Amino acid sequence: MEKLNSLQEVENFIENNPAALLYISAPSCNVCDILKERIENVLGERFPKMKMAEANVAEIPELSAKFNVFSAPTFMIYFDKKEFAREGRNVGLYPLSEKLEKIYNLFFN
Repeated sequence: MEKLNSLQEVENFIENNPAALLYISAPSCNVCDILKERIENVLGERFPKMKMAEANVAEIPELSAKFNVFSAPTFMIYFDKKEFAREGRNVGLYPLSEKLEKIYNLFFN
């Protein structure tokens, strides 16, 4: 997974990837680490054309204001530079996969 270190890198990531998942984490967040690994596995298995990148809100504090993120982990899914879904903390991977599958298949097929 790509690690983003500035707001400009985050914006470029969204701009340059037709299917993107932006994962916003925080330092010393165990949930962030566990959920990130599981989401990476789901994307790798079921949605290989989707790119994923991580940005740490402590390292890029402007993320909170720019993307209205107030808790970690939060992840946002973009298709064609438009936000498709936003999830945080307590997310089920099966419902996420179901939601993603519909638009992913339409977008890439």
